[in-house]
Amino acid sequence: MSATAFPQPAGRPAGRPDHAPPASEARRLVVRTAPVDLPDDGLTTLVDLLPDARPLAWVRRGDGLVAWGEALRVTSRGDGRFADAEAAWQAVLERAVVRDDVRLPGSGPIAFGSFAFDPASEEGGVLVVPRVVVGRRGDQAWITTISPGLGAAPTAALLAPSRRTPVTAPGAVTESDGAVAAPDWPGIVADAVARIQAGRLEKVVLARDVVVTTEGPLDPRWLLRRLAAAYEATWTFSVAGMVGATPELLVRSEKGLVASRVLAGTIRREPGMTDDDALLRAAQLARSSKDLEEHEHAVVSVARALEPFCTSMNVPEQPFVLHLPNVMHLATDVTGVLDRTGAPSSLALAAALHPSAAVCGTPTARARDLIREIEGMDRGRYAGPVGWTGADGDGEWGIALRSARIDDMHPHRVRLFAGCGVVAASDPAAELAESEAKLVPMRWALGG
Repeated sequence: MSATAFPQPAGRPAGRPDHAPPASEARRLVVRTAPVDLPDDGLTTLVDLLPDARPLAWVRRGDGLVAWGEALRVTSRGDGRFADAEAAWQAVLERAVVRDDVRLPGSGPIAFGSFAFDPASEEGGVLVVPRVVVGRRGDQAWITTISPGLGAAPTAALLAPSRRTPVTAPGAVTESDGAVAAPDWPGIVADAVARIQAGRLEKVVLARDVVVTTEGPLDPRWLLRRLAAAYEATWTFSVAGMVGATPELLVRSEKGLVASRVLAGTIRREPGMTDDDALLRAAQLARSSKDLEEHEHAVVSVARALEPFCTSMNVPEQPFVLHLPNVMHLATDVTGVLDRTGAPSSLALAAALHPSAAVCGTPTARARDLIREIEGMDRGRYAGPVGWTGADGDGEWGIALRSARIDDMHPHRVRLFAGCGVVAASDPAAELAESEAKLVPMRWALGG
């Protein structure tokens, strides 16, 4: 199945809002945010509030943002996809009329975004400005309405159960090979290992896809509910057909502070494993020279990308082991203080960090060229930045991992993705097994 694109009509410059007149003629967006008490009707997560099957979401441990409707959509292409999208977003903000009675990260005007891994991909970049946003941060919750005109007032009536359409299971699931059949994929990994051992590069991240067909139409809310409940330590997301639960935070920018969670180096967590067994596997991962080498490449690439924007940084010398239900990762949290003189937005920081060695390789250009040569597929927006940005430039962007792309034209079809870091010591059969472990969350989320 080929990836679905969001094409630009002929003659439209990149980064211009879809279905919109020129900026000089565009109607102003009216944005209103007010505190709200979330309804006490058995809700367990924010995603239970979503009323329709085109959800927007960025949720972790029950907090975050969910949204629906589209006030505006911006698409962009190529090397300038991030800058063009940001320019279009800034043009929207310049004309917006805003009343924000909450003033927390995620209140006021926000846009959800998802961007292609490779600038050559037809998927490009997507920014969606929703019509209704519900946010929660600790014990505070709010609702925002965004419309080209007065629109609906931000009240709890928008959250009434009667507004929510039922979520149905997708039914029976069948799988087929993606771009490369599973038995053939270790051969691609072996090719990469040989090139690394020959000194052409140090690391490359290779991905594979699996095509899934569901008996009934796939409602993204079904996936979101299951992922948010089972993988609460990850960032559960849904933007323009990309749905997943990523454990990797590319960048968070908030009030002058910046953070990035780097993951590289993985070991499978077997079903039914005891806590003692998990600790032994974690210790094995922490001592693995292959995984430590892979992880160091990723941390260095992120630190180098952030350094020009920061007055100070903290890069821990040793990673910790992040425990997830299906795998364990070596993880490092890189933090810094932004230089407030011309500080970039969270989207600009995401553009500067992408692609990190965790999803591409080292050196970046050679790794990306090798991916294009031997991987055998267009990743689309898999392994690209996904998240949200606010009017003040703050926001959160993850990497679209542990994810799936729902086919726009065929809601019964979806591509699942998984990738593995390959270094000189990599074993092709072990990398295939690792990719299978990384497919577990989405396969499980699809199940009944």
